[in-house]
Amino acid sequence: MIVDGANVVGSRPDGWWRDREGAARRLAGRIVAALTTDRFGLAEAFGHPGADLRVHLVLEGAAARVEDLPSHPALTIVRARADGDSMIVAVATDLIVDGSGAAVIVVTADRALREQVRGSGAATTGPGTLLNALPAP
Repeated sequence: MIVDGANVVGSRPDGWWRDREGAARRLAGRIVAALTTDRFGLAEAFGHPGADLRVHLVLEGAAARVEDLPSHPALTIVRARADGDSMIVAVATDLIVDGSGAAVIVVTADRALREQVRGSGAATTGPGTLLNALPAP
C-alpha cells in the first residue's frame, strides 16, 4: 500500500494546515497502531485478507522534514524531495516491476494521480477507506 500522506491528511478539515508536522505524526501513529494491533485486518479492509501488508507513507514539504515519526517494521516513510505525486508514481512503478506479483494499492483522492498509477498496474482507493480502517485518533 502506498499512502499519499498530504492527500489523506488534507481529506479531513481538522485544522491540519496549522500543524502539518503534527498531522504527519498523527497519521503515521494511526498507521503504526493498525499495523501493530491488526495488520491482517488492515489488509482485509483493502480487500486482501491474510496479505502480508507493507505500507509506504509518502510525505512532502514540511511533513517530509519531520524526524520523529512513529515507526514499525512494515512501515516505510518515503520523503519526497520535490512533489509527492512523482514520488508515489516512482514507488508504485518500483513495486509493480519488482516481480513479486504483490498487489499495489495507492491511497489518494487525486484524480490525475489515480489515473497515472492505474496505468502502471496499481489499484487505487480514496482516503476514507484508509481512515475508516485505522484506529481513532
